[in-house]
This record gives sequence, structure tokens and C-alpha cells, in this order.
Amino acid sequence: MGYVKGLYPPARCSQPFGNCSAGNSDKEPFIVVHNMLLAHAKAVKRYREQFQRKQGGSIGIVAHTHMYEPLRHVESDHQAVNRLLAFKAGWIFDPLVFGDYPPEMRQFHRSELPRFSTEETECLKGSIDFIGINHYSTLYAKDCIHSHCPSGGDHRFIKGFAYTTGERNGIPIGDPTGVGSFFVVPRGMEKIVDYVSKRYKNMPIYVTENGYSPPQAVPNSVHDVNRIEFHKGYLAALARAIRKGADVRGYFIWSLMDNFEWAGGYSSRFGLYHVDRATMERVPKLSAKWFRHFLANRRTMIAGTGANATVM
Repeated sequence: MGYVKGLYPPARCSQPFGNCSAGNSDKEPFIVVHNMLLAHAKAVKRYREQFQRKQGGSIGIVAHTHMYEPLRHVESDHQAVNRLLAFKAGWIFDPLVFGDYPPEMRQFHRSELPRFSTEETECLKGSIDFIGINHYSTLYAKDCIHSHCPSGGDHRFIKGFAYTTGERNGIPIGDPTGVGSFFVVPRGMEKIVDYVSKRYKNMPIYVTENGYSPPQAVPNSVHDVNRIEFHKGYLAALARAIRKGADVRGYFIWSLMDNFEWAGGYSSRFGLYHVDRATMERVPKLSAKWFRHFLANRRTMIAGTGANATVM
């Protein structure tokens, strides 16, 4: 968003990805991530050498990633799914676990993708104690190497030469939400956690973000039954991944309260608590009460619908 499309600060990009006064969408994102990874590894090295023994802390890193499913029942779309996951999660995690970028990226970005020195590789390798993933949704993936895809999109760059969409034959992959690329697809949680667990030798995993914002047309209500159903579905999927062996240590709902959500401002409402913008009063939504019961391992039931719904 900052260096490909240029929609967030520092607003650097180039055509056809975006319209910015300066930037290079084909090169700068690789440099930015490269420097971020090296800075992370050096900070971890310093922490482990000077502070970890006394403080007992651990350091991980977080990447946002969708899960993907093939748009068509063809081998090329299955390969597109694998590339997308490597270009999303693997771009960040592979260097910190294995010491280099994913081979799926090296194959297509030979000259653009920076190289790590031997010393840098040794510093990078194993420089995380846990993996954090922000996961909200699943999209369909279509191969763009052997198939025609829309021109001008970032599918040829950071999306592993794959086109993503939330619809197949006009039918959404899941219920829409207040964010255009986020659909309610609980099965994706099980799949993405399973993928990360297997690719990275069952390292400890934290789901650092997972949440629901209602469509913009839905009235801002504290009786948020849809949010409860969202978390029920995603937590059940997460439990299935854990039962299959994934070492999941924690799960964080985004968010405690309605917040200022990037360029969406106050229009997106992810919170368990409603915030009155005029008075700043915080009111627990039905989902906050449900989550309190869930954490206390109490059986819950939702009585009524809409404005009359209540947690029992």
C-alpha cells in the first residue's frame, strides 16, 4: 500500500500500479522488505545477546495473509495458490526461518530480489521465536502465467503472477463484510494455519488479528450477532488446525473497540465495544459479552434477533 499502490504513506509508486509523484513499484518494495528483515534480525541478535536471559522475552514477526483457493479446477490455478502463499507469507517468514527468500520468488524475480550475504543469512536464520499471522479471509486465485488476466494489476508483481477475486461465476466465496477483499470464509483459518505450521516445522503460531466489520450499509448496532457467528466459525476452524497438530499459542480478536482503521477512518467497525464518537462513551456489544463467556468456558446461547438479541 505504501510502495506498490502508493495509497498509504510514504505514497511511492509508479505506473501501472498507482499514480504517485515519485517511486518505483517494480523495485522499491523488495528493498523495503529486505531492509526490514535485516533490521529485525539485528534487533533480535542484540536482544538475545544482552537482554533475553534476564527478561525471558521472545520475539516474533507478523505478516498479513489471506488463504487462497483455485478459481478453476485446473493445475495452473493450484500452482497459483502455492505461489501466492509463498509471495505473501513466505516473503517474510522464509528468510527468518531458512535464511533466504522463497524459491518460488527467486524463480520469477531473479535480478530484482536482493541477495543476502553469508553473514546476513546466518543472522537471519532462526531470528524468530514465533510466527504471527493476521488472517481475515480467503480469495480465489487464477494463474496469470498461462492464462489471460486483467492488465495493470499487481498480480504480476507481489501476488505471484496470480489474479485474485472474491467471486466465482458471480457468487461470492463467502458473506461480504465492510472491507472489500474480506469475506466470511472460516475454513480458510484452518487451511492457513495448517500451511504455516507445515512450511515452518511447526513453529509456535499466534493468530495476531482476526475480526469482522459489518458491511457499510448495516446500521451501527451493539447487537452484532453476525460478529459472534464469525468468531464462532473461525475459532472452530482454528481448533481443527490445533487438533491436527499446529502449535497455536494465542488468538487475538481485532479489535477491542471501534478504532481509526487506516484510510477507512471510522467507517470500519471491528470492535467488540461500540465507541460513540461524540461522547467517547464505550458500550460493550453483544460480541463482547459472548467473548467473555467463551473465555470463561461458559456455555452461551443467543436469545432473540436484531435489537432484541441477548447473550444468556
